[in-house]
Amino acid sequence: MKLIIANRRYSSWSLRGWLAAKQSGLPFQEEMADIYAPDWQSRRAEGVFAQANGKVPILIDGESVIWNALAIIDWLDRKSGGTRFWPADGPARAFATSAAAEMQAGFLALRQNCPMNCMRHYPGWTLAPEAGADVARVDQLWQTGLASFGGPWLGGNQWGGADILFAPVASRLTTYDVKLSPAADAYRKRVMAHPHVADWVNAAASETRLQPTYEY
Repeated sequence: MKLIIANRRYSSWSLRGWLAAKQSGLPFQEEMADIYAPDWQSRRAEGVFAQANGKVPILIDGESVIWNALAIIDWLDRKSGGTRFWPADGPARAFATSAAAEMQAGFLALRQNCPMNCMRHYPGWTLAPEAGADVARVDQLWQTGLASFGGPWLGGNQWGGADILFAPVASRLTTYDVKLSPAADAYRKRVMAHPHVADWVNAAASETRLQPTYEY
């Protein structure tokens, strides 16, 4: 398998796809797409990039091309035996899959107000009101999952799909010094300390291409 990702420093969706590939336990190769290069607008209209509407991550498995984080998780879940991404317990699985889908489809204000930059920390960042509403919903979801299924992860004792979808949110909340409830903040810290997340951040530190749009 091959996983195409973008710049680790800024690409939240690449992080989700990469964490999914790592969680699968299956071997894969990485390919970096430089989406900030001058020729990207022409390249994104070609081949697998065109199939994925010019977005990453893209997982290539033989003749199959899979894009979108939840689709990649679904593919890898089936390929790895169906035990690595979602809880076996029915209510926990229902919560984890629903929370992951909500993350996939929502929280636009938080994304726009707090773009991912896992190499920065901005104490005292002022959230826009609509982004604050998104943070409140994230906090509520995290508290609910942790309290309902015993933690330390959102669906119980195994790191999985919901945690992968929310990992870039934990990164954003860390970067912008966002205040959370004690339970949610403890979860944020656990996510950032997860070995796979830590490996991603360490790799991001070696990247040299910076985008002024995301550097404050």
